[in-house]
Amino acid sequence: MKEIELSAGRVAYEDVGEGPTLVLLHGLMMDASLWDEVIADLSADHRCVAPTLPLGAHRHAMHADADLSLAGIARLVAELLERLDLHDVTLVGNDTGGALVQLLMSDGDARVGRVVLASCDAFDNFPPGLTGRTLVLAGKLSPRMFGLFMQQMRLRMLRRLPLAFGRLTLRGDAATARWLRPVLTQPEIRRDTVRTLRAAAA
Repeated sequence: MKEIELSAGRVAYEDVGEGPTLVLLHGLMMDASLWDEVIADLSADHRCVAPTLPLGAHRHAMHADADLSLAGIARLVAELLERLDLHDVTLVGNDTGGALVQLLMSDGDARVGRVVLASCDAFDNFPPGLTGRTLVLAGKLSPRMFGLFMQQMRLRMLRRLPLAFGRLTLRGDAATARWLRPVLTQPEIRRDTVRTLRAAAA
């Protein structure tokens, strides 16, 4: 993965292929690898850019004063588009990534030509489902207690529960285990995640 230093901190991203640009945004507790199969299919005739946003599975902690509200992370995406000099992009959002797309569009980002919302947060369906509500409730804990709460996700059988990753594990558990590793092992990532969850709840 490539990396870029943005105002909030260092962000890793995939950037492969040539052609019309797709920017793919993931959701809470996921990273850019969510899009691996999509990128494999589309990078033959599209440029695919997939950042790993500070939503809990990121590898690099953000600056202590970074705005990690959803609006702040949407602005971080806008900054990424500007720094990579991307124009007329198709912005694709899944899960909380879809909420970020909607926030970007409400600001009228001129670099975005088209939008695709794929099974994402919208209207009063936020946070969505049992998993989303559980995460937001857990975000009320201190970062240390949040870390202790999340340690149970080390167990494969718990990751597969409906209140955890549920159906996302049907194609294999390796991805969800990888997504959880930063929040399980890095205190700074737990700090970032709690800040994001609290801002989302507010």
